[in-house]
Amino acid sequence: MKKLMIYLGVIVALFALLFIVNQQSEKAKEQSRASKIDAATNEKAKQLYGVEGAKLRPETLAQLNDPNYQNIIKPADLKAALDDKKDMYVYYFSTTCVHCRATTPVLNPIAKDAGVDLKQLNVWEYEAGWNEFKITATPTLIYYKGGKEVQRLEGGVSHDGQPGHSSDTFKTFFEDAKKK
Repeated sequence: MKKLMIYLGVIVALFALLFIVNQQSEKAKEQSRASKIDAATNEKAKQLYGVEGAKLRPETLAQLNDPNYQNIIKPADLKAALDDKKDMYVYYFSTTCVHCRATTPVLNPIAKDAGVDLKQLNVWEYEAGWNEFKITATPTLIYYKGGKEVQRLEGGVSHDGQPGHSSDTFKTFFEDAKKK
């Protein structure tokens, strides 16, 4: 019986040691990741997302310098603008969404030609945005008038044989929203 208790004690101690080593390893990985992020990346992360680069997911870090994703709005800022009853266009996307990556380079020039300031909210980073803004798919384009949603377009451009919207659909979205 005494031997059994000793063996059980050793096993419990080994599991505790494994747990501690695993925790230290995870902490070291996080610190290593943070130290690999250069000053320019950190500055860009702060500018677009308001946080240190180490707090962003790798997919978002890789997208920081993409000219198609430079009009990021944080959920708190969007909520404040909607509470202030502002008119605005918001493009909800995810950095991991293949349809978003195909749509954004098509959509941005259309918005620019229409004279639209198209804000972008990354639901990959701001997961609460899915529920808070009732997003069911990415990409989603919403026009808010007086802080209230009045028009929504879900889905991206058709690409690689996938169904989707034409660029004319996005042009029409902006034209129709301006009439509302």
